Amino acid sequence: MDDLEGIAAADAHLGRPFPLPLAPLPLTRWTTVRTLDGGAEVEWALDDSRAGSPARLVLYAGAAPAPEYEVGWDAPARAVPLLSGAQGTLRTAPLAQAQASLRPVHELTWRAGELHLRLTAQGPWTEAALVAIADSVVA
Repeated sequence: MDDLEGIAAADAHLGRPFPLPLAPLPLTRWTTVRTLDGGAEVEWALDDSRAGSPARLVLYAGAAPAPEYEVGWDAPARAVPLLSGAQGTLRTAPLAQAQASLRPVHELTWRAGELHLRLTAQGPWTEAALVAIADSVVA
């Protein structure tokens, strides 16, 4: 993993524009853009100063699937239809050792054309909110 200077560097790394969500996101404190095995990802560290606010959102895009996270998933991934017609898979892990705003972690993966996408969300996100964000990613 190498940090990149910004979204233009992620575009260059992918050889195409990095797909960003068009859905409104919670207030962002900072972002990090980095390379990741065969792709790139953007991490939004969110303002979690209000009780019940989520703390993090990460979007991976690449020619290959994103590398696996080493967490204790609650159950196998389950199919989640996206409004775009794509078929996603969603799984969740409790992350009991993390601070409250980072629990649980959700992972939603899907494909758009030749692009593999993964949305990782930490905190009290709803499935509907994750699907809306995924559907807003124009790949």
